[in-house]
Amino acid sequence: MHLHLPGAIESSLDAIPLGNGLSGGLLWGKGTNVFLSLDRGDLWDLRPHPTYTNADFSYQTVVEMARAKRTAELNQQHAKVSVFPTKVPGARLVIELPEGVSVDGFALDLQRALGMAQLKGEAAIDCFFSDTDPVAMLKIPGVRRVFRLVGNPCFKKELGLDDAKVENTAESCSLVQQVGGAFSFAIHVQAKQLKDATILAVSIITSRDDKDPLALARKRTAAAITKGYKPLQQEHEAWWAEFWAKSSVQIPDPAIQLHYNLVQYYYGAASRVGSPPIPLQGVWTTDNGKLPAWRGDYHHDLNTELTYWAYLNSGRFDQGMSFIDFMWSLKPVHEEFARGFFGVPAGHVVPGVMALDGKPMGSWFQYTLSPTMGAWVSHAFYQHWRYTLDQVFLAERAYPYCAGIGEALLGLMQPDPKTGKLKLPLSTSPEMHNNSQAAWFTPNTNSDLALLRWLFAANAEMARALGRAEDAVKWRTALSNLDDLAVEGDAGALRLSPDESLTKAHRHFSHLLAIHPLGILNLDGTERDRMIIDASLAQMEDLGFGNYCGYSHAWRACMMARAGRPEQALASLKEYLPITRRNGFHCNYLKNPVITLEGNFAAGQAVHEMLLQSWGGKLRIFPAVPAQWKDTAFESLRAEGGFTVSARRVAGKTVTVSITASVDQSLQLVNPFGDVAFHANREITREGNLIRCDLKANQSLKLQP
Repeated sequence: MHLHLPGAIESSLDAIPLGNGLSGGLLWGKGTNVFLSLDRGDLWDLRPHPTYTNADFSYQTVVEMARAKRTAELNQQHAKVSVFPTKVPGARLVIELPEGVSVDGFALDLQRALGMAQLKGEAAIDCFFSDTDPVAMLKIPGVRRVFRLVGNPCFKKELGLDDAKVENTAESCSLVQQVGGAFSFAIHVQAKQLKDATILAVSIITSRDDKDPLALARKRTAAAITKGYKPLQQEHEAWWAEFWAKSSVQIPDPAIQLHYNLVQYYYGAASRVGSPPIPLQGVWTTDNGKLPAWRGDYHHDLNTELTYWAYLNSGRFDQGMSFIDFMWSLKPVHEEFARGFFGVPAGHVVPGVMALDGKPMGSWFQYTLSPTMGAWVSHAFYQHWRYTLDQVFLAERAYPYCAGIGEALLGLMQPDPKTGKLKLPLSTSPEMHNNSQAAWFTPNTNSDLALLRWLFAANAEMARALGRAEDAVKWRTALSNLDDLAVEGDAGALRLSPDESLTKAHRHFSHLLAIHPLGILNLDGTERDRMIIDASLAQMEDLGFGNYCGYSHAWRACMMARAGRPEQALASLKEYLPITRRNGFHCNYLKNPVITLEGNFAAGQAVHEMLLQSWGGKLRIFPAVPAQWKDTAFESLRAEGGFTVSARRVAGKTVTVSITASVDQSLQLVNPFGDVAFHANREITREGNLIRCDLKANQSLKLQP
């Protein structure tokens, strides 16, 4: 598993990404310079956005002005442009090559998480971010190599701060950067000369770690130098060997296979328990002398959700828990946001656009202040429970979190005077009509309605699983008080809202959330459900790809796979791949390349959706495999119900299936062999196309023709 990038890398947009969850680096360079752009997930200037510190500004202000068709005035008065809060970059380590030596190419060994800068005239520079010690290590061929740290000019140009204090010597270099408030970070690089190479140890420390971050950075680099490059590398590679052993897929398309492997690598490099989860650019803030696009925020109207789709099927639960732990830790912040800003007495509301401290940022109020974005975040908690069946997690995290979001939404909604159905005071469909008056739709949009209907049904399911009968009744009652989804005619395409239809292609499929990922409308539903799915996807085809971002194609691939359309899923992935950079990073638009990572993870999930689905209590093996993928396999993918599944397909036919239960569980499997007779190692029953088998924890069902 290698990524090879021949020649120079002129921009950090195309750099080799390295990381250990908390810290990250972009390895790139040209001519006689090799660069390592350093970053950390918690490097944030958290000075508050002035809009949300204004005591006269509340959700009621937004409601009143939006209803009065005064959105332009609302934006003029309250949508203040602010650089705060913002994710900030670290600094750049520059390695100066000797005369006669220049950059010849770059490579990433995914298996070992080892980056390489290949040189003309000498061996490669190797670099890894240790997974056992909080340092990055570089091995540079030759002795007495020249290296230096360079601060990022954005701190002075955009934030009005002093430039970093930098000290470069022949044996070490250090940098201290003051950020907003009392926050600062320090970087130290320490060298050690070997017989034929120079070793560098790099540490990034913040003032949240220690009151003297530079002293701690020096201590950690000294410890790494003493421990030695080789022992650190061996421990680092052992961690990655365990990571890769969790699961794998094999598909006969080299480009999609490489991208899938990169997506899994990004999880390992950028998301860990105990570290902040992946924002727009992860731990790889673009090194271009500017603050990151959209301030590198946590966007909950699509980006965080897509980013954490693909960890479940691949069984990388530690990576996903980074996001869940983070959002759980912010629950008190969002409870105060619900009370103080939204004026609801119970529950919590998640800002649609959020800083590291959980507080709101951004000024497209239709989305930054959409209260249903918390319901979409809740989907991650619910899915984690469904894939692990961890009853402690259900009782202590999943249900309390989702129920809290539901309580706040119930506190906001009021019965419609005519129909008695519950309606939000304002309703939107990200990111339709941008931030204009037209972006306030007639409540409730299909986007909001799908999230509400899913949340109340999920809360009822979780309450039943916990034996909370009264809670279950409450959520079922709330569900019954919601409208049905709005469609064209009796069973046409999903509309945007009760009185507005989609008339042109749009980058965000917010009106189709009911199909994917929520699955409220699915192929196992009624004939009318299937007609609505068909009509909605036909409309998507008819409107074309105008205004699509890269992630649109990846999400579309997931949706097509979920709807049992393998050729369209594959075509969508092939539309997506050209909108990625040389290093695999997803960018929104090729003409205006801005890196955000959610498209990568959505594309990885599309592969999972093609190989294994488990919604609705049934396992479906190879449910959307295109005809071209005649020889396909996967090992140890995870499914809802706590199952671990492996399967192989040869010449277009399924030849082996193995399913292992993690808890006592009744398996329902859609027959993966078609009309071919098969053998089972355990007693099964068959009902039409459905195979049933009761399994105890750690028992396996094995099937073959």
